Amino acid sequence: MSEPIRIFISGSCAGLAEVRQALSAHDAIKVVGTAVDAPSAGDRLREESVDVLLHGSSRGDRLPTQDIHTLQAASAAPIVIVTSGCTPEFLQEALAHGVQDVAILPQLTESLVFTLRRAHVLNHNAPRAAVQSPTLTRSGGDGRVITVFSPKGGVGKSTISTGLAGAYCHGLKRNTLLIDLDLQFGDVGIMMGIDPTQTIVDLVTTTGELDPDKLGGYVVHHGSGIDLLAAPLRPEDAELVTEDRIGQLIDVAKSAYDIVVLDTPPHFDATTLAALDRSDRLVLVATMDIPTVKNCKLALQTLNLLQYPRERIALVINRPLGRADLRESDISRTLDMPISAVIPLDKEISTAVNRGVPVTVSASRSPAAKAMRELAEELLPQPSAAEAKAAAAEGKAQKHNAPKLPSPGRQSILTRFSKTKDKKAA
Repeated sequence: MSEPIRIFISGSCAGLAEVRQALSAHDAIKVVGTAVDAPSAGDRLREESVDVLLHGSSRGDRLPTQDIHTLQAASAAPIVIVTSGCTPEFLQEALAHGVQDVAILPQLTESLVFTLRRAHVLNHNAPRAAVQSPTLTRSGGDGRVITVFSPKGGVGKSTISTGLAGAYCHGLKRNTLLIDLDLQFGDVGIMMGIDPTQTIVDLVTTTGELDPDKLGGYVVHHGSGIDLLAAPLRPEDAELVTEDRIGQLIDVAKSAYDIVVLDTPPHFDATTLAALDRSDRLVLVATMDIPTVKNCKLALQTLNLLQYPRERIALVINRPLGRADLRESDISRTLDMPISAVIPLDKEISTAVNRGVPVTVSASRSPAAKAMRELAEELLPQPSAAEAKAAAAEGKAQKHNAPKLPSPGRQSILTRFSKTKDKKAA
């Protein structure tokens, strides 16, 4: 067994005495000292070897900045604040002052132990350089952003996201980053068999500007060659990920990777809008049932109001059933757009999920993997007729990038979305 985490407890708040008692009895924790206030703790900390500082705050609306500075001056150990309740402003201020985490009481002892262990691990794991497979090539310029979206959960959106990432990385040999933007209930990490110690919330709440080197320190390198930036481990951490930082993150990812695949939540929010603003293609996932088709129609109407180009959207039907009352032609006619791909029902998908490997990697010859690979190729820029003819005449396999559609711009999308909601309210 590893050595227990050495913690020092200071400050005061409702429930802190019970926390102290529970942690003192836990095998993974060693409480090396306590103090009623930060100045008293400071004197003790200069003589103790401490892994994590646990500081109680009686107020959840205003950060005890002086206490924090006192503790930071006495020890380099990460600080976790415990309080019986706090505002979003409290959380933002805590992160801005270098606090590692905020735990809101009451909570299970194991949850608090996990928070302390996480703070200890993050403090000792300096950001590492991004690991890159030698078989992959980096574009050296703007990468291509593929956003996978559906207005209804349970349609296989994350399965398609991981499948596309696997097709780009494993089959097409593109340097690929998969980002889970379903910030509350993202499943990409578990579907890839990864238990990350650092997630998107750790990256976007760091101080300073985001850059490729900083991004490389927070991604997890999957055995298939895909780099993954996982969703937060706790749903409540989603509110710490702001829209402007998501925009910066995607911009940085485009400069570092050939392909960036974004898995999004099943609704329009600031995160989804930031992804749309920077997407080259949008994959709209539907299944062959009336509720999903209805939601997809409403989503397309919203995208139209936002002036999102129809030609950027690829409609994908997932898991069609042979005896379904709806036909693919019915869905295409109802949504008034062609179907770009149909992903068949395939037992290899569940096997791949259980193995923690995208189906396009674990069973590349399966029907589902083949359909996803063809979709991945279709989402890439296609050469013009003249370019294709010239390449064929010369006998070369040279790839030509078609001009990108003009981006509508982040601010314009958000502004139009606000106006759309105002019109609906009126």
